[in-house]
Amino acid sequence: MRIVFMGTPEFAVPSLEALIKEGYEVVAAVTQPDRPVGRKKTLTPPPVKVCAQAHGVPVLQFERIRRKEGREALSALRPDLFVTAAFGQILSKAVLEIPQLGTINVHASLLPQYRGPAPINWCIINGERMAGVTTMMTNEGIDTGDMLLRDEVEIDENENAEELTERLSFMGAQTLLRTLRALEDGSLVRAPQNEEQASYQPMLTREMGEMDWSRSAQQLHNQVRGLYPWPGAYTQMDGGVLKVWTSRVSGLQADETPGTVVKADAKEGLFVACGTGVLQIVELQAPGSKRMNARDYLRGKPMQPGTILGGSSHAE
Repeated sequence: MRIVFMGTPEFAVPSLEALIKEGYEVVAAVTQPDRPVGRKKTLTPPPVKVCAQAHGVPVLQFERIRRKEGREALSALRPDLFVTAAFGQILSKAVLEIPQLGTINVHASLLPQYRGPAPINWCIINGERMAGVTTMMTNEGIDTGDMLLRDEVEIDENENAEELTERLSFMGAQTLLRTLRALEDGSLVRAPQNEEQASYQPMLTREMGEMDWSRSAQQLHNQVRGLYPWPGAYTQMDGGVLKVWTSRVSGLQADETPGTVVKADAKEGLFVACGTGVLQIVELQAPGSKRMNARDYLRGKPMQPGTILGGSSHAE
């Protein structure tokens, strides 16, 4: 079976490696073009390209795979099957018609919930207790094709999106292998998605990171976890941006205005009143500073209880 693999970020790498390790004929890996990364804008290849090249798999990169040059390159490979995992481009009808066995996608949610480009992030932001991976047949819609196999996992209360993505990437690779074995032995069953249960979540933006302290401590903790490492959660402090990298829902209670620092102790840490409950800021990055533990920050720059986050003013 001749397989063309399509994927871009780290999430897709275990699936590609699993195909290679199991001896499938991966005739090419299609991925996004190299992009500038970091402050120096260093041109950097996507993880799938690095993996493919390490295994001697030919790499194809197109800004738009659906254009003529992309379609012709794919057709020339004579694939039996496309396998996609976080590829980042929508496949046109003409592209989907190329492989005779169709296109199988590894999607990081329990479909039909959490369709879209950032399912893991939204799953955490929304406070879900369970996450998972679904293999599906790709059609012209966005994550709307028939479901094949699903595996699920419980989300730890303090697990962030980066950590969950890593776990699901390896789970997805095994789900993919089980799917291909079922395809080969004829036992694979397609199940249409229930549109009444479906949900779609949009792409993440920087603006989503700003913390609204009138929300509950749990909601803000979910925001911090779900937006890690990008775009990251943040709040205003002294006219600058205080990044909140890690948090915890504390057992404290407070009647202060949301956003008020209720405790700032170099031994115990930094605690902020929310609409409901109190959030502990565990790791932060103050304006003009580096990322550090909140306790270490408070040793060098004490903060007075009563300080208001989310604005430039302070309580008297």
